[in-house]
Amino acid sequence: MKVNKVLSSVAVAAVLSTAAPAYAADVIIGVPNWPSVRVTAHVLKVVLEDNLGLEVELQNGTNPVVFEAMDSGSMHVHPEVWLPNQSNLNNKFVNERKSVMVNPNGVAGDQAMCVTKGTAERTGITELSDLTNPDMAKNFDTDGDGKGEIWIGAAGWASTNVEKVRAKSYGYSETMQLKEMDETLALAEVDNAVAQKKDIVFFCYTPHHMFALHDLVILKEPKHDAAKWNVLQPTDDPEWLEKSDAAVAWNTAYLHIHYAAKLEEEQPAAAEVLKNVKLDTDTVSAMTYALVVEKQDPEAYAKKWVSENGALVDSWLN
Repeated sequence: MKVNKVLSSVAVAAVLSTAAPAYAADVIIGVPNWPSVRVTAHVLKVVLEDNLGLEVELQNGTNPVVFEAMDSGSMHVHPEVWLPNQSNLNNKFVNERKSVMVNPNGVAGDQAMCVTKGTAERTGITELSDLTNPDMAKNFDTDGDGKGEIWIGAAGWASTNVEKVRAKSYGYSETMQLKEMDETLALAEVDNAVAQKKDIVFFCYTPHHMFALHDLVILKEPKHDAAKWNVLQPTDDPEWLEKSDAAVAWNTAYLHIHYAAKLEEEQPAAAEVLKNVKLDTDTVSAMTYALVVEKQDPEAYAKKWVSENGALVDSWLN
């Protein structure tokens, strides 16, 4: 009987151990699919682990997935929310549900359409509206279908939907094929076009390493006018594209860290750091250059960057 009791207790312990919840990190950072958000995520991971002794995990996820996860508490941080691009998610989770907090120190960013300097010289293109001219559009036709091609961003980016609106509003959706593809592939096409002296037009933004890598020309547009910028996202209305209009330039965007409000109670020191982080456009561009162009390991680079920028990091901790 004693043996049976011992075996029974061991069996129960085994069941309890397997039924116990898996170990969860103190802070989980969501990482969408573009270079600057990835490097910022690694920097935040190093800062929180080395200075606060926390266990920090990085998890891939789209913008909506990360926001939903911050709302439920299964993720805690989005390192780089572009506003106004993600204003619908910001409004829902920050303003309405109040489940997500915002770092006030936004990094300034610009969004536009670019060509290489060689493209501008060969074709004479200067303005985005030039693409509505079929003769100009043919300069960017690589498959012989009579339409040019233009990369408008990756699937899942809010800016990609905005570029669909802008293409419709300007009218070049009639003369150009709008390409959605992973940024890595799109930038490889830019590299090839430069090397082969071919014409190319594509979505561009700062902070980004592409401006350090190539001589680019931003196509001119009418100045941003809020009264002429009426942009909906698919989550706003099934007829979002038909009801939207934006035939003017983007306004300056600001990139903000967002974090789960629950973190202020569960990990108040981490929440305080996330509220205080402050970067600038040149810094983020340089960090992405290190990862994408120089092919540095993101974790090793983040550790090096944090060690070399001690005064700045200290300002986040106070």
